[in-house]
Amino acid sequence: MKRMEKYCLPECCDMRGMLSFMILWLLTKKPMHGQEIAEEIAKRRGIKPTPGTIYPALKDLSKRGLVKGEKEGKLIVYRLTGNGREGIEKACRYFCKAFGEIFKEYKES
Repeated sequence: MKRMEKYCLPECCDMRGMLSFMILWLLTKKPMHGQEIAEEIAKRRGIKPTPGTIYPALKDLSKRGLVKGEKEGKLIVYRLTGNGREGIEKACRYFCKAFGEIFKEYKES
């Protein structure tokens, strides 16, 4: 992963487990190709996933039936499937329940 200069990631927390969640969440906004997904993740995390990170994750999500990639010109554009949309909705509810109090307290401080 390539670090972006404007962010300083906390050393105490490992954010790698959030990649699939972030991909699915981003695809709720619009269909995207792999490089576009990587750039959007970089805007939020400060680290741009390499092709060796993003494409295996997309392949896994596709294999699990959560996203579908379709060739559009030279690019493969990924979209959520019905199962992917249902999965991200459940995941968002879970994260809000699990971490909502943390975000609320941090925002108030």
